Amino acid sequence: MQRRTIFPLAAIALMMAGCSVGPDYKTAVPQTPARWNDAGGGDVPSQTRPQAVDPRWWTTFNSPQLNSLIERAIAGNLSLQQAVLRIAGAREQLNQAGGAFMPSVNGNLQATRQQLGLKGELESHDVYSQLDNVDPELRGALGPLTQPINLYQGSFDAQWELDLWGKVRRQVEAADAQQQAAIEQRNDALVSLEAEVARAWLQLRGAQSIIHTMNTQIASAQQTLELTENRQRGGLSPQMDVENARAQLGNLEAQLPQYQAQQRQAMNALAVLLGKAPGTLDNELRGEQPLPPLPNIVKTGIPSTLARRRPDVREAEANLHAATAQIGVSVAQLFPSLTLSGQFGMRNSEADWLTDWSSHFYSFGPQVSIPIFQGGRLVSSVKLARAQQGATVLQYRQTVLNALNDVENALVSYRSDQQQEQGLDRSIEALQNAFNLASDSYRQGLATFIDVLDAQRQLAQAEQQRAQAKVQSSLDLVALYKALGGGWEPYQTVRLPDYSVFGDAPRG
Repeated sequence: MQRRTIFPLAAIALMMAGCSVGPDYKTAVPQTPARWNDAGGGDVPSQTRPQAVDPRWWTTFNSPQLNSLIERAIAGNLSLQQAVLRIAGAREQLNQAGGAFMPSVNGNLQATRQQLGLKGELESHDVYSQLDNVDPELRGALGPLTQPINLYQGSFDAQWELDLWGKVRRQVEAADAQQQAAIEQRNDALVSLEAEVARAWLQLRGAQSIIHTMNTQIASAQQTLELTENRQRGGLSPQMDVENARAQLGNLEAQLPQYQAQQRQAMNALAVLLGKAPGTLDNELRGEQPLPPLPNIVKTGIPSTLARRRPDVREAEANLHAATAQIGVSVAQLFPSLTLSGQFGMRNSEADWLTDWSSHFYSFGPQVSIPIFQGGRLVSSVKLARAQQGATVLQYRQTVLNALNDVENALVSYRSDQQQEQGLDRSIEALQNAFNLASDSYRQGLATFIDVLDAQRQLAQAEQQRAQAKVQSSLDLVALYKALGGGWEPYQTVRLPDYSVFGDAPRG
């Protein structure tokens, strides 16, 4: 009779185990414009085009050194390794959630000494006096039963909650989405790392370029000072002209240390990004290299592909998937649960008899738990899950808008800074002519020395501004590539760092 009852229940449960309550997740389709609002505008040397983004965008700078630095940073950066370890944690959480599909089995070994209090129970029912009238020997046989005994037991317990309403499946689904979110966090950290390495390297080369420009200006100011001193010794110029020339030279020399500090700071930053101590890369980076030119064409893709490429948008979508699955988990708690449990073991007061089959015991059967009254907690749990899922929907939309805004702002900055650079080129050409004319006129006595110094000062300022504008245009390009989200695709294989570098970390 028991078998005829249990087996149909198990069969029904297994048939019902195919269903999952709660909403099924549908891939998010963000609303994006058909094209970039500021794409390809203005007559600038480096134009943007709606072509597929190069996943190795840093190679457009044509620098083997930059390529090497980025590869080494990906291998050695400590913050990136932290993100990879978070993936490992999410993966184990997924394994934990999947383990609920299987029954749990526990083994028990137990040895106890017990006093059952049987003698008092017999005396309270006047059993001894009755046995005296019947059989005195039987009374004596009860003596060992009333003494403390040793009880030895070995058993196995098994329990299996059938996933009738898909609660476990939804938990696994949520854990899988959370693992994907951790992967996207790592991808986002990877994109940021590539951009930071490129940015620091460009700042280094930019500082070296400005230092070179400053040294050229200092040499020119030194020549002007020597010319003025010669004229003063010949009685053609007053001492005030010499002092003004010396002040101009001192002003230029005073500006040089800040760019030398920028050069040192950029080298330190690159070393830390590669997971090394500051100063480690000085010998490699100290050699002066020119600032690389901008590429003629910058591939930006189209807005509709941004959501599939930006790691932060992909992470927001994974979080939305996890929040949707959590609704199913909370809804499943409203329904009855069916658990199959069993126990089998050997028990005896004599250890030698534990291997005898007559000492065995067992129990098995189903258990149905029906939530009847929980004070509204289960219903509130469903409402909370739905509210959290709604907030995650809004967060996803906001992330998409932020991504679009980042790209549009980067496009504007890239175009406008190139236009500024072009304007400075024209200004420098005119100021160089003005300085040459003022110098010639001063030598011929047709212009004052103030005219020469003013032309030289304006030329020096314009040349510094142009050098800074060139650096900024390069940094704008890095910011644009980072906003487009490219750079993680060639490194999708997740490689866990060696635990041994972190001390006594668990390995099981």
